[in-house]
Amino acid sequence: MMAARPRRWLRAAAAALLRIPGGCRGCHVGAAASLKREYDAVVIGAGHNGLVAAAYLQKGGLKTAVLERRHLVGGAAVTEEIIPGFRFSRASYLLSLLRPQIYSELELKAFPKYEAFMNRLVSAIDPLLDTCPLDVAGFSQGSLLQKLRALRGLRALIRAGFTLGKQLPQYYQVLTAPISKILDLWFESEPLKATLATDAVIGAMAGPHTPGSGYVLLHHVMGELEGRQGAWGYVAGGMGALSQALANAATALGAEIFTEKAVAQILLSSDGKAQGVCLQDGTEVKSRLVLSNASPQLTFLELTPQEQLPPEFVQRISQFDSRSPVTKINVAVDRLPDFRAAPNARDGCPLPHHQCSIHLNCEDIQLLHQAFEDACQGRPSSRPMIELCIPSALDPTLAPPGCHVVSLFTQYTPYTLAGGKQWDDREREDYADRVFDCVEAYAPGFKASVVGRDVLTPPDLERIFGLPGGNIFHGAMSLDQLYFARPVPSYSSYRSPVEGLYLCGSGAHPGGGVMGASGRNAARMALEDFKKL
Repeated sequence: MMAARPRRWLRAAAAALLRIPGGCRGCHVGAAASLKREYDAVVIGAGHNGLVAAAYLQKGGLKTAVLERRHLVGGAAVTEEIIPGFRFSRASYLLSLLRPQIYSELELKAFPKYEAFMNRLVSAIDPLLDTCPLDVAGFSQGSLLQKLRALRGLRALIRAGFTLGKQLPQYYQVLTAPISKILDLWFESEPLKATLATDAVIGAMAGPHTPGSGYVLLHHVMGELEGRQGAWGYVAGGMGALSQALANAATALGAEIFTEKAVAQILLSSDGKAQGVCLQDGTEVKSRLVLSNASPQLTFLELTPQEQLPPEFVQRISQFDSRSPVTKINVAVDRLPDFRAAPNARDGCPLPHHQCSIHLNCEDIQLLHQAFEDACQGRPSSRPMIELCIPSALDPTLAPPGCHVVSLFTQYTPYTLAGGKQWDDREREDYADRVFDCVEAYAPGFKASVVGRDVLTPPDLERIFGLPGGNIFHGAMSLDQLYFARPVPSYSSYRSPVEGLYLCGSGAHPGGGVMGASGRNAARMALEDFKKL
């Protein structure tokens, strides 16, 4: 099964995969009780209209019976095994026009309730992304000024609690329980649960049964695009266009940006304060503040003189979990993938599902769990989780006419293979071939359409982009590494043990994702401190 999720809004895919809670699973009609002689109401025919009528009657307090001619309920809206092993929607085959009042009044639609539940949690957590985490040490042991600052974080937490209200225990479960447990409470459809679960494990060395995986799902639905909560989208011209726009904004304000200037060391004064950096070519650049967008490990274990850092801090940073399961494969193809579940149009133009994120090998939660287990044993997943996107379906400027770029975000691949073996060209290409075989099963002809590919394993992501362990978040988004524990307890306010040195990347609160919050928050903190220098 192919699960397609629109980049603009999650709801559409859920509706396509939704299985109504309480739906007949073999429905042994009449087996539990014998036909009584008297009812308040009798409905002739168990077609969908008859069933709806009966439901309203019974909800209104009338003891109701439905009498159907055939051996199963549903009238024309049925599924039948006409050919052995093949189950068909034999007559009616689409659901679209059922009145919204029926969904709400008979509580048939689970998914909008789930969305509302998650949106409330988002509304509570979202303000915390733009504030400095509560400084527990400062609040309990600091100066009066530090305690006053810490109160801001405390007030934000209290407001979040009030927003959640009486449902706080249920929301606590979302943050701490495995995502599989949370989704089991809401849905029956395995493809739907597995598709939603991908957002809870994406980029994380965690499986759907890992406690706390629910937060990563929340992190991915917390975003906003053009005023639409939870929406995702492509950047015209690719993500580099966004970075260029940010650079243009900075330079327009007077900032100067230089490329090919690698930093080798953070310079400290005799009294242990940051005073600039030294480049790899030996050039020293002095400054009163240093903000590092590098990972916590690179910043504090490689760039900062170790003797100036507390041993306990160094130990915690060295233990910061940055394992990654991700291998990203960028593919150039000479034609649009043609999926079995949704064949291409005759004119070859992209269809709506080509503009979505398409989830493969996500038929059920167990598939995701097995893929995770493979990696835990040091083996790339035999049937990896794949999120396939075709941004050129919306932005034709990304490829030559008739051609497309395909992004394959795959899991799970360990950083180090079983037996301590390192990734080499053969291992890399073997894994990519396995992924392509999986895609081919859903979209025959895919492999023949490939013009070229770029395979990035966790070590490649680390080497090229500076992502520690290949982790796209600079470190795991687990509960023990979030909020006032990111990157380590007592140093979550973007400040470091070195005065004037700040962490402003994804390794700081609120974590990974192209959101800019860490940079904005760290800059505000540094500006506040700078006024006192």
